[in-house]
Amino acid sequence: MPETITYERADRVARIMLNRPERMNAISPLLQRELDRAFVEAERDDAVNVILLSGAGRGFCAGYDLAGSGDSAAIRDVAADRDRLERMIGRFLRIWETRIPVIAKVHGACLAGGSMLAVSSDVTIAAEDARVGTPQIPLGAGFLGPLWAWHVGPKKAKELIFPTGTIISGAEAARIGLFNVAVPAAELDEYVEEYAQRVARTPREILVLEKRAINRSQEIQGFREAFLLSAEYDALAHATDAVHQTKQQIQQEGLKSALAAWTSAQ
Repeated sequence: MPETITYERADRVARIMLNRPERMNAISPLLQRELDRAFVEAERDDAVNVILLSGAGRGFCAGYDLAGSGDSAAIRDVAADRDRLERMIGRFLRIWETRIPVIAKVHGACLAGGSMLAVSSDVTIAAEDARVGTPQIPLGAGFLGPLWAWHVGPKKAKELIFPTGTIISGAEAARIGLFNVAVPAAELDEYVEEYAQRVARTPREILVLEKRAINRSQEIQGFREAFLLSAEYDALAHATDAVHQTKQQIQQEGLKSALAAWTSAQ
């Protein structure tokens, strides 16, 4: 049985839920592996037409689990770091490449890597009061921007990503095109279920072809290469003094103290 997600299948919908509510569903290595396996299982199941991705507890996903990140304060092998980051991006592309549609249901916090999960999904439906944001502390660069820019344009992406820790609402994320739709929080579950059921009624082979056709048009425009390029810039950022200093601060003081110090300094 998986430890960090739940998986259920009913009415041609595979429901995958991030299930680390005590950590705001922060992405750990185990969660990444279990999420990969769940997507493979759903894709191979001919009785599944659509995947619904959500988060347990108070939020969708608070990003990557930074606990202990200070342990890697001295990343010196930029090439190896770049390869590691490309594998991480491959996990987001795995969602994009899944043959059947993926719907993300976003509530509460949807930060950093959590926003990448949401944006990598085919359709993203959020609560209007969801909190969608960039990394809260400077631990890298160039990882989030290309994916956001693809959806909202370069000018808007720069506006949002240049200030570390920017937060926008689910309503604003839908307005600018980062997400598809935002609804009142009390209506989110019902809205998403109704939409997922409408998608699930479409024959699976038609859904596969529709998704592939749209994805191919994005590939022709350079989506995949632009996204993969994120790994190179983030690896370079990890070698900067600014990031080393931040990681050392986390190691010495703990993540909460480092976040508080960064926030108060702004």
